[in-house]
Amino acid sequence: MMTQIESAKGFGSRQHEIRHLRLLFLELARTFKKIKNDGLVVILILLQLPQFVGAATLKPETKAAWDAYLQTATAAMQARLQPGAHFLWLDDEPDRAEHVRTKGPYIGPISRQIPQKVPSGLIHDWLGAGFVPNATIEDILRIVRDYDRYKEIYQPGVIDSISHGSDGVKDLFSLRLVNKTVVAKTALDTDCEASYIRVDDRHWYAISNTTHIQEVDKFGTSEQRTLPEDEGTGLIWRLSSITRLEERDGGVYAELEAIALSRDIPAAFRFFVTPIVRRVSRDSLATSLHQTKLAIDDKMAHGKLESVAQ
Repeated sequence: MMTQIESAKGFGSRQHEIRHLRLLFLELARTFKKIKNDGLVVILILLQLPQFVGAATLKPETKAAWDAYLQTATAAMQARLQPGAHFLWLDDEPDRAEHVRTKGPYIGPISRQIPQKVPSGLIHDWLGAGFVPNATIEDILRIVRDYDRYKEIYQPGVIDSISHGSDGVKDLFSLRLVNKTVVAKTALDTDCEASYIRVDDRHWYAISNTTHIQEVDKFGTSEQRTLPEDEGTGLIWRLSSITRLEERDGGVYAELEAIALSRDIPAAFRFFVTPIVRRVSRDSLATSLHQTKLAIDDKMAHGKLESVAQ
């Protein structure tokens, strides 16, 4: 199928262009059926377009647009700390908190403009909000800051994870992310930092960013090689997240805003690809939240058993 897609690019006639797009759509649909249950939100862009784009290099104007977007997102987080402001997005509208508490998590793009077009790139910004009953913020922090266990909690998207301790302000850790379901296996080696800030006993927030990302081309084969930073397919250039935790109503409300920078989707493919990007983004974020909750439930259950045993 990939050979057919690639060879179709050489035809200039309208008939061959239509055939090209049909083949692409079928391949995307087949890929989506394979990957829709994959694990971690940070691979949501990696799951798209595995063989339909060539090599790319992150451009300065793309990086500048990303930096500006993160400044705006961080400023919006700081605005939620001001007197009279809602700490949680859930409280911006009536009944949102009750909905996630009684009916399950909310997953969606942060705005209708997502993915947002920037020079030679796209910014993907999705929010997941949920409720963990009978838990405390400390219960959740013990899970989400246990970076050595990410390779267990977030399988199969994370295949290796290492904590590097703290620099006194930020948690430092490394992750190897992989998508094993696409035609050509690609992994990402990432160095990350996360800052967890206590607002008061019942409110915490965190900001996490990748400091380095390198693509591992043809992962798991004899031709495997690590590419220079900011070179590769460009399916993930940067990753960031903002987490908010509020303890109330007999549990913890958790919000995760996951932000990613990718290369742009070629215009000829955008009509077919955009709905799939949105759908896989939603499924990946939902799965990540679910995996975190399972880890919290397991930790709490073991803690109660240990308490009873003592």
